[in-house]
Amino acid sequence: MRDGVNLAKLGIPAVALVTEEFWPQGDFVAASLGMPDVPRVKLPHPIAGTGKDNMKQIAEAVAPQVIKALENMHE
Repeated sequence: MRDGVNLAKLGIPAVALVTEEFWPQGDFVAASLGMPDVPRVKLPHPIAGTGKDNMKQIAEAVAPQVIKALENMHE
């Protein structure tokens, strides 16, 4: 979350990727840094250690959401 907020504050388009386990903490961090509406995409938890094939499937599934979030930044 912090990286996404920091990039957004610099004017760099960014979408934070946050696993469902840490989504509530993401809400808190985004709000505490003054950007509660920073674009984010929710990922399943866990991802780390689940294997290359699983990570590829997750990436393919969320890529359209990331693109949509980036496109919505310009509306």
